[in-house]
Amino acid sequence: MKNVQKGFTLIELMIVVAIIGILAAVAIPAYQDYVVKAKLSKVQSTLDSVKLALAMAYQENGSFPLTASTVTTALSGTAIPAGDGWNSLGMTTYPTLPAEVTNMVYTSDATGSNFALALTMGNIKATPAGGKGINGQVIVIAPTAGATVAGAPAATAVTGTAITWHYACDPAVLDPIAVKYFSNCLTPGA
Repeated sequence: MKNVQKGFTLIELMIVVAIIGILAAVAIPAYQDYVVKAKLSKVQSTLDSVKLALAMAYQENGSFPLTASTVTTALSGTAIPAGDGWNSLGMTTYPTLPAEVTNMVYTSDATGSNFALALTMGNIKATPAGGKGINGQVIVIAPTAGATVAGAPAATAVTGTAITWHYACDPAVLDPIAVKYFSNCLTPGA
């Protein structure tokens, strides 16, 4: 009479564990990158209402609002007091900042022909020791080349007749996922 095998051999179990390990080694980093990209999309969506308001203000007035204003998480979504620069954009409440944006700074030049909108990112991806990260880094959006805001890189641009939004960041310190996400995010002064 022949013995019938009633389980798996040790070799078979080791092969299954090795296959699961290989799949996990590939899937976990891909999932982590997906999570970072989802958080960056929240940063991008924060800009959408402000970009629309800026485009409308420029179309109606021929210039961008002449102001300097900062929105912090404490002000996020609250009513804008009279005389605040955000009123000139037709907004009644400050833009709502998600957890991934710690503050947003708007600065215009003296003539209103240019501005820089800087977002400081947080709660996305910590900076490893000696590496590149996202938390605490600044992304600048502007319509033309050279737009600056204190502590942030100058935006780079391609000239055109319509408002084209241009991003600036510092790839030397910003995680490659974020640099790739903001596709025309270039080195300061490039």
